[in-house]
This record gives sequence, structure tokens and C-alpha cells, in this order.
Amino acid sequence: MTNIKKVGVIGAGAMGAQIAVVAALHQYDVVLQDISNDRLIKAKEVLETQLEKRVRKGRFSRDEVDKAFEHLTFTTEINQLHDVDIIIEAIIEDLEAKQTLFQSLEKIVSENCIIATNSSTIVSSKLIDKLTYQNRVCNIHFFNPVLVMELVEVVQGPHTSKEVAQQAMTFIQSIGKKPVLLQKEISGFIANRILARLMDEAIYLYEHGYASYEEIDFVVEKALGHPIGPFALMDLTGLDVNYAVRKQRYAETGLEVDRPKQSVVEKVEKGELGRKTGKGWYEYDQHGKKIVNIQK
Repeated sequence: MTNIKKVGVIGAGAMGAQIAVVAALHQYDVVLQDISNDRLIKAKEVLETQLEKRVRKGRFSRDEVDKAFEHLTFTTEINQLHDVDIIIEAIIEDLEAKQTLFQSLEKIVSENCIIATNSSTIVSSKLIDKLTYQNRVCNIHFFNPVLVMELVEVVQGPHTSKEVAQQAMTFIQSIGKKPVLLQKEISGFIANRILARLMDEAIYLYEHGYASYEEIDFVVEKALGHPIGPFALMDLTGLDVNYAVRKQRYAETGLEVDRPKQSVVEKVEKGELGRKTGKGWYEYDQHGKKIVNIQK
């Protein structure tokens, strides 16, 4: 394996953009690729706004931020990833889309390049059937928002070499994060499997009329000490993401408990996806600030 010097990130949504800028802040040359130039433009604007706030609060210096953007390249051309040492995929939670992408990447990058998925639901062993170098594929799962959350789950599949898993762990440490290594694959990994059960119970209580979603969020924050309630968290990550994850999990297990919840399905069908659309469980202004909040 070669030392990681250049990083590729695919998908300029909230996760991919923040993964890219975190690596750039730690002086890696980073290529952020997306098929949509509009998403790349928006990603750059959002990152500039987010980092400007952190400069004002003294969390980063102006020089650190300026240098990060010097290290960051935005492109729609996937071939610009040809010389990166690690790629982190952060596209939609769709198995077929990821399989197609990974097959394309193997034709572009060197045989030593680590190819990782940020998915917490689709384990990497589902992406390797038609790949020649299966040992270099793994999950590297960041948490939203990446700029804030320290934890990263690295998952070593049965096909992943120990050297690749260790190099992924070392890379995550080098960008200021704290990695945990799972030596066996399981959909949802650690944090999201536990969180899924909490969300299931929260939605059950809401759908059966025991309490409002605002009150459930309030209880989880104040009684359990969570920084954000389960409904507000769904708005943050996107109800479409919750829907896609549960749909994928249900396809794997066939268990009714894993099926997307009806109230989530209804919101997704109405396009109420959370902060990114201005409405989910709560309503948000153009800056993503909650308009309606429970008062206690």
C-alpha cells in the first residue's frame, strides 16, 4: 500500500462536501466530484458559509480556511480521480448506483487506491462482485455534520485486507477524527443500529397518538441528554435518507420492523424531506433554522 497523499470524494451533498473540506483542512489535496455542476456550486457556497462562521467564532483561522480551499478541487469529471490514493463515495443510498460507480472507478484509479463507501446501510461486500481488486474496498462511515462529529466507523468486510483497514484507520486519525474498527460487516454498524431502535419507538409513540413529535424530541433531549431529538435528527439527515435506508434494510431482511414507517413515507411522497426542502417534521427558514419549536 502507498501513503495517502491525495483524496477523492464522490457526491457533493452535505456529507460528501464536508468530508472533502475536512480532508482539505488537514492539508490533503482533495478532488470533490459530482455529476451535477449546480450541486458543486452550491456545495462550495455552503462550505464557504460554514467555514466563515467558524472563522468568526475562532475555531479556524482565515489562513487555515484559505489554504483548505486551495487544496480543494471541484469537478464533474470522474477521470480527475485517476491519481488519488483513497476515494470516499457519498452518493445516494442506492445499491445499483453504487455498484455501477465502483465498477467505473476500478477502471480509472490505480490498483492500490482504497475505494470506500460512506454508506451505513449498504455493506461494501455488496459492491465488489465484478471488481478485480476486492481487497481494497471497505466502508468508511462519517456522521452528519462531518465538520462537528468526531466518530467515524471503519468496517472491514470479509474481502477487505487488514492493511487496507488499518490504512483507513490511520487516514481517519490524520484528519482529526476518532475511528472505530468493525472487524465484521453488519448493516447499520453500531451507532445507527442503536439509533434505529430509538427512532422506531419514537415514531411508534407518535403514530399511535401517545405524544406529539415535538414532545418526544423534548423528552429525548432533556431526559436522555441527546443533543437533538429523533424527529429533528431525521430532518437534519433527510427523511429521504431515512426512507432509503429502511427500504434497503427491509429488502435485505424481509422483516416488517425494518420497513419504512408510514408517517415517513407520507412525508417523502409530499416532498417534505427536512431542512433541505424547508419542511420535514418541522419548518425551516432559508438558512436552515427551525421556525417552529416546542416551548417548555
